[in-house]
Amino acid sequence: MKLYYSTGACSLSPNIVLREAGLPFDLVLASTKTHKLQDGTDYYTINSKGYVPLLELDNGERLSEGPVILQYVADQAPAKNLAPAAGTMARYRLQEWLNFISTELHKGFSPLFNPAMPEEAKALARDKVKQRLSWVNGQLEGKQYLMGDAFSLPDAYLFTVARWGQYVGVDIADLPNLVAFMARMSARPAVQEALKAEGLS
Repeated sequence: MKLYYSTGACSLSPNIVLREAGLPFDLVLASTKTHKLQDGTDYYTINSKGYVPLLELDNGERLSEGPVILQYVADQAPAKNLAPAAGTMARYRLQEWLNFISTELHKGFSPLFNPAMPEEAKALARDKVKQRLSWVNGQLEGKQYLMGDAFSLPDAYLFTVARWGQYVGVDIADLPNLVAFMARMSARPAVQEALKAEGLS
């Protein structure tokens, strides 16, 4: 398999999960600025959406959208227990988390990375993201991970997105459960490997 990624982008979460799953894959850097691969290939010819992540399977099929890729990967390595079985209420709870992180956190951060966004709008976006992260902090009370005491897919996604705060002025220092979660995630070997592979460690 090949994972098309951009350094520190949301593609970090499947990078982590592929390592947690123990599945072999190659990383292919796709710049979100130039939309080119390192060999000059136009990334739009590979993914017409132009963004990452994209997972290319060994049979040539391609999957886009991070939460879908995460679930595909988990289902390829069921013994690793990265996601509950399809059709169970626990699986829907996992999808609930993935959707929340995708729509409320991931998209909430987007304006903060847009250089054309006025500072007033960025201040509003920061406040909204902080509110959402404060809610997550409450959900982590008494738990090691989002779904309980075991790592699962949304943890990789939350870690990836919450990391962005340090670059755009969203401070989580006053959210102790989230701070502890981030430290716990940072200590996982798969996370350390993924950060190193992307030059982020």
